[in-house]
Amino acid sequence: MQLEELISIIKQRIKTLPKDSYVAKLYKEGENRILQKVGEEAVEVIVASKGKDKKHLQEEMADLLFMILVLMVIKDVSLEDILEVLKKRRKSRLE
Repeated sequence: MQLEELISIIKQRIKTLPKDSYVAKLYKEGENRILQKVGEEAVEVIVASKGKDKKHLQEEMADLLFMILVLMVIKDVSLEDILEVLKKRRKSRLE
């Protein structure tokens, strides 16, 4: 699955708010809940990184990435916006 496809699904779930959708549930709970989930998932990635279970780390990283994508959608920050920031940082460090 491509990130753009996942972002599209998140946008659709927020637009249509299906009853059985985790994204719709988070959206209804509000921005603070989404921010809380981003923080929780970040901590879980840190904890998993200290261990030796690569599969568990991958799962936690997937959870964090998903929550960041949800936050990006509700804050209207595109993947292109993020990549542009990274590109500018790389350029400025090479000069």
